[in-house]
Amino acid sequence: MSPYIYDLPNWPHFQWDHRKLAGPLATVRHRQGRLIGKMEAMGFPLRKEATLDTLTLDVLKSSEIEGEFLHRDQVRSSIARRLGMDIGALPPADRNVEGVVEMMLDATQDYTAPLTAERLFTWQASLFPTGYSGMRKIAVGKWREDSAGPMQVVSGPLGQERVHFEAPPTNRLEREMTAFLTWLNGPDDTDPLLRAGIAHLWFVTIHPFEDGNGRIARAIADMVLARSENSSQRFYSMSAQIRIERKTYYDMLEKTQKQGLDATPWLEWFISCLDRAFDGTEKTLDRVLRKARFWQVHAGTLFNARQRLMLNKLLEGFEGKLTSSKWAALTKCSQDTALRDILDLVEHFVLTRDPGGGRSTSYSLAEPETAK
Repeated sequence: MSPYIYDLPNWPHFQWDHRKLAGPLATVRHRQGRLIGKMEAMGFPLRKEATLDTLTLDVLKSSEIEGEFLHRDQVRSSIARRLGMDIGALPPADRNVEGVVEMMLDATQDYTAPLTAERLFTWQASLFPTGYSGMRKIAVGKWREDSAGPMQVVSGPLGQERVHFEAPPTNRLEREMTAFLTWLNGPDDTDPLLRAGIAHLWFVTIHPFEDGNGRIARAIADMVLARSENSSQRFYSMSAQIRIERKTYYDMLEKTQKQGLDATPWLEWFISCLDRAFDGTEKTLDRVLRKARFWQVHAGTLFNARQRLMLNKLLEGFEGKLTSSKWAALTKCSQDTALRDILDLVEHFVLTRDPGGGRSTSYSLAEPETAK
């Protein structure tokens, strides 16, 4: 007998314990409402900035879950362009980045549109614009085929592989996806947050594509979450939190796909993961507000293009310490020019020297109370 839930007689009729989920669901709903209110109070330009930050994080982290690391500035540039935002000079995005961004924006910005097989084909094709996953040619823009054997999720070295999951055979895909899409697009009195969790689990269990199923499942969940808020403005990243909890995420999926149609444990984890994702939202909104206050304080200060570029990087969460060498490399100028730029900002109380000195001297943004 198959160990997987898709072969159970009542598949795909998931069940859950409403009493167990009522408390956590109410808590998350309350936080969601408060954060929506906080976003609305920020004003349209700042909401767009927060959405840009959140979507950038979402694209980066959803790809990282699958072991793919995208260039942050390329992702941010691609999203900003599509949102009609001018954020200064950033590198153009390569086709792979553009494809991931296209999928995520279609899911979250056009969240009210029905999800169809054709739309899913477009999403999957956008993830693999060359028709290759790494060096392996894959089926793109259509359901997977089993010509090379069953679709399996495997880990471990060659000869010692462990099969975590085996997807339903391809002769079931048309029927399975029709049932899934009918449910997703149809009326339902299930709480939208629970629907997001079930949609994620259901889709990734069908595993309809040769590759890209995880990223598409998370995009579908984001789309349902956007529907729950009736807003395309994103202010939290579920994928960023799943990236942090990556091992638990995969363990929960594997356990749920083998233990029956009671989805209560999966939904408990999904809701608590969403709750923890909201913690990151506070940091995003604080960063956006800090950036707005910074430019307001320094509205009368003249900055050159290099200085504006680097200040924006610092305000957006520059990783590591800022040195004159990094400044020179990122702005493509000489070391002497970089140092002049930096010392000018120190003189105007925009930057401050970090403790230490010599060749390793680094700099940070001055705190508001020390800025003049």
